[in-house]
Amino acid sequence: MWIYWVLMFVLVVADQVIKSAIVNHIALGASQTVVPGLLSLTNLHNDGAAWSILQGKMGFFYLISIVALGVMVYLLWRLRTHRLYESGIVFMIAGTLGNFIDRIRIGYVVDMFQLDFINFPIFNFADTCLTVGVILVLIAVLRDESFDK
Repeated sequence: MWIYWVLMFVLVVADQVIKSAIVNHIALGASQTVVPGLLSLTNLHNDGAAWSILQGKMGFFYLISIVALGVMVYLLWRLRTHRLYESGIVFMIAGTLGNFIDRIRIGYVVDMFQLDFINFPIFNFADTCLTVGVILVLIAVLRDESFDK
């Protein structure tokens, strides 16, 4: 189980380091192309969720983050013998913590990854961790034989 706590720590630190680098090297609202037509880095401050929904509702995000973290830590303990569930939950906890740290520390989330080939919200590493975690949990559910009964 300790390897999951180490992975979680590494993911949260990576998220915070990436966000710090973006804030320190790209002006707010500015973009730098990484791969033309594919990916740019944009310094964006978001006090809402994807597509800026619930913008400015920090109290809601604090509450939902605390509840979600509590549920995920419980599930991590409860499903501790199921590797795919554990891995997915670890990624989800790391993503939730990464964005929660931003909200508490600076009052908004720093987003940076812009997909230039599609109209998609700018997102960050923590969001990527959340997405990977959800995908892993969905795969675990689909492979879970106890749902076949």
